[in-house]
Amino acid sequence: MNIATSFPDVIAVVPAAGIGSRMQSECPKQYLTIGDKTILEHTLARLLAHPVIGRIIVAISPGDPLFASLPVARDPRITVVRGGKERADSVLAGLQAAPSASWALVHDAARPCLHLDDLTRLLAITATSSVGGILAAPVRDTMKRGRPGSEAIVHTVDREDLWHALTPQLFPLALLRSCLQRALEEGATITDEASALEYCGYHPELIVGRSDNIKVTRPEDLALAAFYLTQLKNKESA
Repeated sequence: MNIATSFPDVIAVVPAAGIGSRMQSECPKQYLTIGDKTILEHTLARLLAHPVIGRIIVAISPGDPLFASLPVARDPRITVVRGGKERADSVLAGLQAAPSASWALVHDAARPCLHLDDLTRLLAITATSSVGGILAAPVRDTMKRGRPGSEAIVHTVDREDLWHALTPQLFPLALLRSCLQRALEEGATITDEASALEYCGYHPELIVGRSDNIKVTRPEDLALAAFYLTQLKNKESA
């Protein structure tokens, strides 16, 4: 069976307009390199390696001088749009530019270590869900609540039923677009796409994903991402 024909039409959106201030770098984190490619190139390659993902919309910051210089920018499967100040603005810009599709898959530009089997399991929910879901990892560490304005511990947070939200996140395109529009219009705090659906009263599914699907946010994450990418490529070439 051709896996691409067993899923509905899906378009991927990659918000890549962030500046990555925590990376302590002169260029946005998505343009830092691991090996001979930028983080963003690794991320897009992971998505395009899946047979279901045939179109990607990348939202970049206005005046971005870097994306057009990347070889992947000439891939006919990729469309570029102008992103916004916040992540939600960039995702919405991507959705508004999307051609007709049933589902929208949103993935962080700085998550280059996505396993294709995780992506397949997430895509499988399209057969049973009308709301969608996200990849997520159960919290394993002890969690502490800090006192506002200081570094003192207030109390330990019960980690039962706590999850680390990952990406990709997958939702019916029209539903995600309407929830993002409403949340932005009403000034809600939107940290990921699922939070926009939650704000509108929906309850997306949690799909267990691998914890090595890391987001590169700090300088020390680069070496870890490079290690995971090497392991991933070795596994897939074995």
